[in-house]
Amino acid sequence: TMINRTEEPLQNVMLELSTMGDLKLVERPQPFSLPPFGSHNLRASIKVSSTETGVIFGNIVYETARSDRNVIVLNDVHIDIMDYIIPATCSDTAFRSMWAEFEWENKVAVSTNITDVRKYLDHIVTSTNMKCLTPPSALDGECGFLAANLYAKSVFGEDALVNVSIESNDGEISGFIRIRSKTQGIALSLGDKITLKQSIEI
Repeated sequence: TMINRTEEPLQNVMLELSTMGDLKLVERPQPFSLPPFGSHNLRASIKVSSTETGVIFGNIVYETARSDRNVIVLNDVHIDIMDYIIPATCSDTAFRSMWAEFEWENKVAVSTNITDVRKYLDHIVTSTNMKCLTPPSALDGECGFLAANLYAKSVFGEDALVNVSIESNDGEISGFIRIRSKTQGIALSLGDKITLKQSIEI
C-alpha cells in the first residue's frame, strides 16, 4: 500500500523495480494518481527460477504540480538462498557420481571461533539447511580430524553437495569446505552463506 502523506495530489506515480541474480520481473505495476492523503494498493510479480542469492532494487517516481519528476529510492530487498534449500538424502554412490559430474566448485577456507570439530560440523549443517550423509558412528571419537559429506536439494530440484574436511590443532580449527553444484549461482551463494555463518556469537 502506498500512501500520499502530503497535501498535494501526485500524478504518474510509478513503482520502478529492477533485479539482480536469477530473478525476473513478470508483472509491472501500472502508473496511477494519488489524491492528498490518499492510498493505493499495488502488486508486482517476480519469478525466481533458481537457487541463487538475488537482490530487488526499487524507486518510487511521481510528479506534482510544482515539479516534473521526483524520485524516492527504496531499500533493497535481498533474497536469501536458505529460503530455497531443503535437507535431502542420497546414497554414497549417487553423491560420488554427482561430485565427479558437477563442474562448479567453491572452496571456502575455515575461519571460526568454534574449537570443537564436531560442534563446528553441527553448526555448518544447521546454518546451511543441509543433511549430513556421513553416519554418526564415523564422526565419533576425539581424533581432532573430521571429514563429512553434506547434501541438500533446492525447491527447483537442484543438488547441492558439500564436503567438510577439518582438523583441530591446539583448539584452533583449520581446513576447507568444498561446495559443488551444477550451477555457479548455488555454489557461490552457499559459499557466501557459509563464510558469514562460520563463527558463533559469544
